[in-house]
Amino acid sequence: MGAPQSAPAATEITFCKNLASRKAYARGARGMTAGRGEEPYMENELELTKKRLTELSRRAFERGIQTSSDFLSPGEQAKAVRLRLPEPAVFEGGYPEAERRVAVFGGGEAPVICLEIAPTAPKFAGELTHRDYLGSLMALGLRRGLLGDIILAEGRAYAFCLEAAARIIERELNQVRRAAVRVTRAEALPEGLASPPEESVVAASERLDALVAAAFRLSRAESARLFEAERVFVNGLPARSSSAKPEPGDIVSVRGMGRFRFEGALGETRRGRLRVSLRIYGR
Repeated sequence: MGAPQSAPAATEITFCKNLASRKAYARGARGMTAGRGEEPYMENELELTKKRLTELSRRAFERGIQTSSDFLSPGEQAKAVRLRLPEPAVFEGGYPEAERRVAVFGGGEAPVICLEIAPTAPKFAGELTHRDYLGSLMALGLRRGLLGDIILAEGRAYAFCLEAAARIIERELNQVRRAAVRVTRAEALPEGLASPPEESVVAASERLDALVAAAFRLSRAESARLFEAERVFVNGLPARSSSAKPEPGDIVSVRGMGRFRFEGALGETRRGRLRVSLRIYGR
């Protein structure tokens, strides 16, 4: 899926050195927030990302080489677009509608690898979720920035990652939850998985909390708790209000659960409930 990255410093593996670090990674994989101190932390991370991208751009411009970043969230990508960089960035995530993408400077293919992770005994694996796969990958001690999107389909997962992470995953990942798995490289996502079909879903209203409940088959109370835990994002930015109404084309992500694209309202059912069109990734 692309040549190895020419700037090794951007893909250094950071391993968890102790149990406390592993627990911290696990909390991140489950979507737990850091509480009141999280906002300054996130702002600091964004500043570090800006500096890192500026340095990668300068290096590509001055040396005439390809450089690339870790995977960036949509919010980080939006910040990067607004930066005045000597070498412009092209964002690649392994497939056209990728949410998490790397910034590539200096041309060339993005160093993104697609791995197929499949249970060796599907009948006994149970239903493995996005959280299960992400948690197992993070438990290997990989930084989140080395991992891109994870797409679920037909009882298996397709995980996008950087080359440095791919080697670790191929060598060390042998179990997700309690299911034994095998890892192989895939040239690309199977046809039809990159953009899921539209689904007609019944929701209480066009409010974000109602759409999240409908998309992931949750009660309104369960949906409300996701907003309280700050696990819901719209186009990569934190959802400010559970009562907000998204625009057609907006992508709503729920940390630890997945994401969907809101296509618009279709009309009312006979019982007066709203029917909406969604593209739900990984179903």
